Amino acid sequence: MLPAYGGGCVADIVPAILETGIQGRPGPLPPEILDARAVVVLILDGLGAEQLAARPRIAPTLHEMHASTITTVAPSTTASALTSIATGVGVGEHGIVGYRIRTEDGNLNILKWRTPQGDGVDRHPPERFQPVASFGGQRPPALQRDAYRKSGFSRAYLRDARRFGYKMLSSLAVEVRQLLAAGESFVYAYYEGLDIVAHEHAFGEHYEAELRACDRLVADLLTVLPRGTAVVATSDHGLVDCSGGLVKIDGAVLDCARAESGEARFRWLHARPGRSGDLYEAAADAHAEQAWVHTAEEMIDAGWLGPVVTDAARARLGDVALVARDAWAFSHPDDGAPRIIGRHGSLTSAEMLVPLLVYTS
Repeated sequence: MLPAYGGGCVADIVPAILETGIQGRPGPLPPEILDARAVVVLILDGLGAEQLAARPRIAPTLHEMHASTITTVAPSTTASALTSIATGVGVGEHGIVGYRIRTEDGNLNILKWRTPQGDGVDRHPPERFQPVASFGGQRPPALQRDAYRKSGFSRAYLRDARRFGYKMLSSLAVEVRQLLAAGESFVYAYYEGLDIVAHEHAFGEHYEAELRACDRLVADLLTVLPRGTAVVATSDHGLVDCSGGLVKIDGAVLDCARAESGEARFRWLHARPGRSGDLYEAAADAHAEQAWVHTAEEMIDAGWLGPVVTDAARARLGDVALVARDAWAFSHPDDGAPRIIGRHGSLTSAEMLVPLLVYTS
């Protein structure tokens, strides 16, 4: 399932609200949202449309909100998707092409903003690494957990926003209310709990308990909104239960590769000099049943990364990608340990489809 850039993708939400998108391009939001006095965009990390639809009794508030379904971006991973939401452009334009991005000093872990050499902020200044203005350069307040507020990734994807922090989940609705009371007409808010729980536990009792907490968060938020305020709740991706374990990349494939980047369900392979053709053939021979195997050029031509792919973004891609089918995931020495069960990054509907939930007071 490919991203529906141009009206049905998470990248289309903010430009429609702030009227910074291409005129005449269809937006994903109902007209009443655009007529609201103020709008809150709430990102619930890891809330897939298919997972939500299967649990109506767990999340009654979310199910009562006007709902449609849109896609996230490719790869369906937090770093890429949050940046597309904030900037309103595709992955090929903002250049955050995955969780780990190959640089001259090794893989840059985007969420930690670290390379094997240590902190990457000085060597890879976030505001240069991701050059697209967030929120059309309008500098709205962006609310996230306080621990993330000054991180390299926040500096990259929320580069033009005024970043605010909260320490406890109960404070998120309070902070949003105070920002609206102070006269803000647009507030971006982010909560990561569901994604964290799903990584460790997939979709069992822990997941449902956290989904209830997300539902209570939204219910609390709706009770404190000033009249005329709209809420748009969505997500960056869904998830897949990969409890079957990790797959090692075949030795013949690794013989042709000088490096790997990306993530377990969207693994970029960087070819040794002169071996890109061999790399593709070896990857297709070894892993065609476990992954969609494509060259970077095939993906660019098919629009996986959006209508624009800059030279800087192209240089960060590998030569061949293993895009996991079903519930497969590919291992890597710095994968984050096999204890991660719920995963995302690939193009299955469970990962690509996210809800678009709206409410007007």
